[in-house]
Amino acid sequence: MVELIPAARITEAAARIQPHVLRTPTVASPGLAEVLDVPVALKLEILQHSGSFKPRGIANKLLSLSPEDFAAGLVTVSGGNHGMALAAMAGRMGGRATIVMPESAPARSIARVRATGATLLLTADVSHAFEIAEEHRQRGMTYVDPLGDPAIVAGHGTVGAEFIADRPDLTDVVVSIGTGGLISGVTTAIKAVNPAVRIWGVETVGAESMSRSLAAGHPVRVDVTSISSTLGAPTVSELTLAHVRAYVEEVLVVSDAEAIDGVLTVADEAKLWLEPAAGCLVPAARRVIERVGRDAVLGLVLCGGNATVADVVAWATRTGGLTRPYQPVAG
Repeated sequence: MVELIPAARITEAAARIQPHVLRTPTVASPGLAEVLDVPVALKLEILQHSGSFKPRGIANKLLSLSPEDFAAGLVTVSGGNHGMALAAMAGRMGGRATIVMPESAPARSIARVRATGATLLLTADVSHAFEIAEEHRQRGMTYVDPLGDPAIVAGHGTVGAEFIADRPDLTDVVVSIGTGGLISGVTTAIKAVNPAVRIWGVETVGAESMSRSLAAGHPVRVDVTSISSTLGAPTVSELTLAHVRAYVEEVLVVSDAEAIDGVLTVADEAKLWLEPAAGCLVPAARRVIERVGRDAVLGLVLCGGNATVADVVAWATRTGGLTRPYQPVAG
């Protein structure tokens, strides 16, 4: 039986990481409220260091390490945001980091990792990346697990603690799922304050490691094909699967085209810039409203904004999103 992260660990993490991360704002979005026909609150993790929520868990993990483990050097696998956060945070704390990423990782992420001075290793695919990282761990480096480290989950949970403190009226919160660390921490924090809040997970087609693992009853490996590369974990951990099974209403799966439409909708209506891993929240929110009705007060965790203009234009052109009509929910 997997032991779930207690809310007290999130409270401890919040105090520990406070000097190293930003308390990002929560804002109302009148534009998205008009489109979705319910009140909408946005947690702006796109404004966090390195452009995503990842520094929260990374900071908590690094500050939990012994001096010896920190000095041994840090190694991890990443599809983008996790690696950028570790590279930057390790640099600020005076550590050495090696980031192993698939060649398909966003060009911006690759450039940002290199700019920190961290060692970057590019591999053919994610599976090979994990093999390389394991080789470095066996040679004595400290492995920073991207899939289900309890310290990282607790750090990520501070997103949920801040969100519910800012908006105690939330009835439904929608969170993207990659490894499941973010939604595991967010659900723990929010449910500790108000167990009635419903939490909904979102994946994209081609990055459905959590929904497939739920169906199988155990973590399974998937071939990642989604353009939402920062959701592209090849599997989830027993820890994050247990949290989702315990706390999450449903994991909704949307297409890449819907995720890009969400990116454009948020840009148009909320004036914010997202990556597809956050854009997927908008089509999922439409489904949530269909299930729960118009009495909802909806919270969206905007987990990351690390996409270039060229990326979004290319994706939108491919999916026909640049010509999409305004689509409010029917009243």
